[in-house]
Parts: sequence; C-alpha cells; structure tokens
Amino acid sequence: MLATYLIGLREGLEATLVVSILVAFLVKAGRTDRLPQVWAGVGAAVALSVGFGWLLSYTSTTLLRDYDQRELFEAITSILAVVFVTAMIFWMRRAARSIAGELRGKLADALAVGSVAVAGMAFLAVVREGLETSLIFYSAVQGAEVDDGPLWSLLGGILTAVLIGLLMYATAVRIDLTVFFTVTGVLLILVAAGILKYGIHDLQESGVLPGLNALAYDVSGVLDPSAWYTALLTGMFNVTPTASVVETVAWCAYAVPVLVLFLTDRNRNRNRNTRSDRASDEPARPADPGVARRL
Repeated sequence: MLATYLIGLREGLEATLVVSILVAFLVKAGRTDRLPQVWAGVGAAVALSVGFGWLLSYTSTTLLRDYDQRELFEAITSILAVVFVTAMIFWMRRAARSIAGELRGKLADALAVGSVAVAGMAFLAVVREGLETSLIFYSAVQGAEVDDGPLWSLLGGILTAVLIGLLMYATAVRIDLTVFFTVTGVLLILVAAGILKYGIHDLQESGVLPGLNALAYDVSGVLDPSAWYTALLTGMFNVTPTASVVETVAWCAYAVPVLVLFLTDRNRNRNRNTRSDRASDEPARPADPGVARRL
C-alpha cells in the first residue's frame, strides 16, 4: 500500500502544482471569470482518468476470460507503466524550472481564444497526470490481495498532495520541491523496477518468455511471509522470497542504470543551475566600443 500512496502523492502533487499555476495566473491577471472553465477542464480530466482505470480493470477481469490472455494483458500494461514512470521522472527533472512559464504562456493564448480553449488547455495540462496515475496504479496492484487497501492508499496520497498544494498556494509555507522530486523519483524507480519484474513474471506465466521455474534465489526460509518487512518489500518494490533468473536480471538491468542516470542527471542539472545563478549575479561588463560601433 505504500507504493500506491507514493504514486498518489507524486502524481497528485504534480497535478496540483499545474492547477495552482493556472489558478494563480488567472487571479493575478484579474481573469477570475475564467476559473470555472479551468475547473471544468480539470474535472473532465479526472473523470477520464477514472474511466480509464475502470476500463483497465474491466478488460482484465471481464473481457479477457482466458488465463494466458489476462497474464499477457497485465504484462503489457506493466511494461507500459514502467515506460511512463521513467519518462515522467526524467521529464519532471528537466522541465521543473520552465513548466510554470510554459503553462502561463499557453493559458494566455487560450484566454485570447475563448472559454472552450481555456477548459481544453486545463484538461490537457492535467489529463496526462491522471492517465499515468491510473495505468501505474493498475500495474502496481497486480498480484495484491483483492481489497480496498491500495485504492484508499492512492486516494490518501492524492489528498496529501492536494493539502500540500493548498498550503503552498494560500500560505507562506514552502517545500523544497527539488529534494521532494529527487526522493520520490528514486523510490518510484524502485517501484517501477518491481512493476517490470511482475510484468516479466506475467510474460513467463503466459508462455511468452521461458524460465519460469529457473529460480535465481529462494529466501522463503529466511523471509517470514507474515512479517511486516516482508509485506513492505513485496508491496513497495515487489521483492519476493523467490524470483526467476529472467525476473532478477530484468529488475537489475532496469533499476541500476536508471538510478545512476537519474542521480547523475540531478547533479548535472544542479551544477548547471548553480553556474547560471552565479552568472546572473555578476555585474554586466561594459560593451566593447568597437563592437558597438560595428552594430
């Protein structure tokens, strides 16, 4: 359940920040008359995301009656979820400093067009986060016990994100989003590695990949299935007491290089931003008179 809470918190905060930027822009511009259109776009994005999540579940439980087909469907959605998680993490890392300006520019263009354009712009700004959340949530809960726990954890994460966004918008409370997105990014990479591992397991069970019974390790005699740490490892990162060679190789082949790239990219961006800040603090040098004359 911690994995689904993290998914809701991360994706929810991204969506909340997007909505906060749009609302703040309209308030500052004195165009609060367009707020209903923004909320209509956000509501439509949420409704589509919920419908997409229902469709995934309905397809797996009702439309696909053959066991191998269900396993293959779950494997495909798991791999897609890993792709979206990875792209989202790196995109947010690079776009965090420019996303506010881009959203304001798009909203300004939409205001010039009309109310429908404003609603459509808000819809497009939020729907990506919603669809990602539905797909990642569906993939993360595969193999879990059938109860409402993961869903409530997801909603709890989203609610926490909304409360954080409201505090940041309405008060002087500030959160170091760089640290937040770095920590949640690392945890989500490990969650995605577990989702990929589960997807590979489904491919093996559906007969697409061999080696289901070729185990890389078996620590079932060490890990107590009823212990809290076993539940944490299994629920958060899909670290199971047994795993096939192919599953283990896939987990390592994804988690290790992606973590290295993510942390290296973080340090590179931090150094670049530091140099940029230092350069902005330096006094402007007088122009070369010769250059001025030539211009």
